[in-house]
Amino acid sequence: MKDRIHIVEFYPVKTDGNIEELCTLAEGIWHEHFTPIIGGAQVEYMVEKFQSVPAVTEQLRQGYEYFLLLLEGRAVGYTGIHAENGELFLSKLYLQKENRGKGYARQAMNFLEDLCRQRGLSKIWLTVNRHNDNTIAAYKAMGLTIVREQKADIGGGFFMDDYIMEKPVSR
Repeated sequence: MKDRIHIVEFYPVKTDGNIEELCTLAEGIWHEHFTPIIGGAQVEYMVEKFQSVPAVTEQLRQGYEYFLLLLEGRAVGYTGIHAENGELFLSKLYLQKENRGKGYARQAMNFLEDLCRQRGLSKIWLTVNRHNDNTIAAYKAMGLTIVREQKADIGGGFFMDDYIMEKPVSR
């Protein structure tokens, strides 16, 4: 018997408490998922640089938006976005390990596509580590395509070695 599909709610991150909850969630997800791909030292560096309370607070100040993905009131993941040049940059979409493969990322993509339509944005684009095979496959299944590669120096002697993927959004 197939599991019942649960609906995820998208809760905007606005308060200090929301930011702290998101950052705690991020730290756990990043260590679990990315340590085998990029190593513990780079995970530590990236969490502090991009997913710490000061970093997320500054990103929100600069116009980024974050949403907690809530399942029955409990945060199971999060997404971070920013509108740029008529397009939506999907900066982050992460789920806890036990909540992957259940359709929540697809629900998030549908949510983001609806946001694009509401805001008149033409496509969603993102960066994904070139060795993050399961995530690349999931994005491809949701209609994103690889359009180019990018290697970016993020400081501390670390680089992000990514594919850039995108998906047009019909209006």
